[in-house]
Amino acid sequence: MKNSIFVEKIEYNCNKKLSLINESFSRYALRSIFAGAFLTFTTLAGIFAADNLNLINNVLGKFGFAFLFSFGLVYILFLNAELATSNMMYLSAGTYLKKIKIMEAIKILIVCTLFNLVGALIASFIIGQSGVLNSLNENSILFSIVQGKLSNSNYEIFNGGILANIFVNIAIISYLLMDDSSAKITVVVSAVFMFVYIGLDHVIANFASFSLVLCGGKTELVNGFNFINILRQWSFAFIGNLIGGAIMGLSYAYYNIKQRLYMD
Repeated sequence: MKNSIFVEKIEYNCNKKLSLINESFSRYALRSIFAGAFLTFTTLAGIFAADNLNLINNVLGKFGFAFLFSFGLVYILFLNAELATSNMMYLSAGTYLKKIKIMEAIKILIVCTLFNLVGALIASFIIGQSGVLNSLNENSILFSIVQGKLSNSNYEIFNGGILANIFVNIAIISYLLMDDSSAKITVVVSAVFMFVYIGLDHVIANFASFSLVLCGGKTELVNGFNFINILRQWSFAFIGNLIGGAIMGLSYAYYNIKQRLYMD
């Protein structure tokens, strides 16, 4: 009898994550650190591309930033790093399908999120020490992005977070269901490009951009760049992302439970 590929992948990935965090917390933490770092690296590349493209035409920078940033998720998927926002989909589906206990899922999500932040901070610190951020001025897209996110209302951040993680997990589920590597890359890049280009809120991406501002030593170029406002932004982005991930995870789990013909 045919089995759902989606359900098999969810079970396999939940078991893999749980096994790793229980057997070697440090290795799970390191995979999470790398995910935060990968997104920080592609954020940095996107910033420089955007600033240079804006010198040609100020509508080009946003396109260049979104395109280069999107490869961060490609690296995470192909190099088996642990990203909190994709885990929101995996773990919500896994708990619904009874492949993982809810407290185990919460533990994985909390640890993954914290070490994604650690990865973003470590990568940003090294980047800051390299001096490459010294050339950024008040016109850099980095500061306008962070300023915009810190200026949004809680309601806007929350809803932007839901939408962002729907896009991200369109990429993740497509990656799970596809076999061809080129097709996987195309779908992942396209879905991530869309949410970044629109300007939606992805909490781990925000870890990266905010950490670059902090470690670049130019926080004065962003109004409202303080601990309380940053925590507010990240908190509502996280909650929105969690709901967006759950929408995708629970929907696909529901689609495929007890089905025999029409399944993913």
